[in-house]
Amino acid sequence: MPVAPEDVWDALADAGNFGYWVVGSKLIREVESGWPEAGSKFHHTVGLGPIRISDHTTSLDARPPRLLQMRAKARPAGTARVTMVIDPIDGGTLVRMKEDPDGLVSFLALNPLVQLLTRGRNTESLMRLEELALRRSARRKQPDGVALADAPTPYPS
Repeated sequence: MPVAPEDVWDALADAGNFGYWVVGSKLIREVESGWPEAGSKFHHTVGLGPIRISDHTTSLDARPPRLLQMRAKARPAGTARVTMVIDPIDGGTLVRMKEDPDGLVSFLALNPLVQLLTRGRNTESLMRLEELALRRSARRKQPDGVALADAPTPYPS
């Protein structure tokens, strides 16, 4: 991503953004104060078409601006451990996203079709995250008092 790691981190640290950049996420209903500190969580609704599941995501480890590890839940469909590694590279940022089913659905991690679908979804998600990081970077570079439009926050403030 052609932005600083801090811009990527800022997009991740705003849990309201997850409703936009995470493919399949429909709505962020509530965010605990302190997000993304370890142990904090946000409540979301995910789904495909008319199917909706409400659950939450918990931060397992947060080391700004380099690492965010989460446990995303969409029960009864499953849970997953998601790791975002953010590394500066050549004046920009390399973001690696790893998602592994865990708990009762951990056996799905071995299924090639699940791996392929997850990779495609996460590729699109990272493109959306890059868009948010680019907006944050541009806003940071604007003169004081001038703000660029950002993705709408999909949960009540």
